[in-house]
Amino acid sequence: MSAPGWSTTAVSAPQVKICGITVVEDGLACASLGADAVGLVFYPKSPRYVDANRAADICFSLRADVAKIGVFVNETFDDIMGKVQSCGLTGVQLHGKESPGLARRLREAGLMVIKALYTNKSPGLDQAQHFTDTTFLVECAGGGLPGGNALLWDWGSVKDFGEHYPMILAGGLSPENVAEAVAAAKPGAVDVSSGVESAPGKKDYHKIREFIHALHSQSCTQNMGRIFG
Repeated sequence: MSAPGWSTTAVSAPQVKICGITVVEDGLACASLGADAVGLVFYPKSPRYVDANRAADICFSLRADVAKIGVFVNETFDDIMGKVQSCGLTGVQLHGKESPGLARRLREAGLMVIKALYTNKSPGLDQAQHFTDTTFLVECAGGGLPGGNALLWDWGSVKDFGEHYPMILAGGLSPENVAEAVAAAKPGAVDVSSGVESAPGKKDYHKIREFIHALHSQSCTQNMGRIFG
């Protein structure tokens, strides 16, 4: 039986979400280089924050088959849906202490929902059981902002979690280590931001190309369900 929210269509390598897109040109480059999804950060304290106008420009420039994921931290349903509708988002990533009830309402609105869980702080992996039809972005928290803040961690420690839930692996990934991380954790997708940047919010196209090449050169021992459509 497939995990909740997991497509039965198998892929031989994890899909790729590139987060922290701040300009149209970077979004288009990510899509052309093979990204399955892009992330737009609506958290004002982030150096990769984008306002609704810029986010809309990015989303409406992309092909329909590229998932457009808005990243939110402790926002209300109405605030999130306002961004969804004005920016053309196809999914949302909840990166705070959002409730299962909020995730359910967003799912009922027809959105893909990703909930961030941590190996070392709340909300932890044990909270997954309370979320229905939800994909989980898993990372190790550290630093001053919500998320992994590019810190390396033991990716293999969440392999068992990924066997039961649709999982996106994040935190400290780069072209140099993504193959190792995937071999250890067997995720359905990976999420990268700072690991393919030349500066916060500015993507390095060479690094993106190398990241995706390294990911697809990894010999997978099992087929993984699709996360992004």
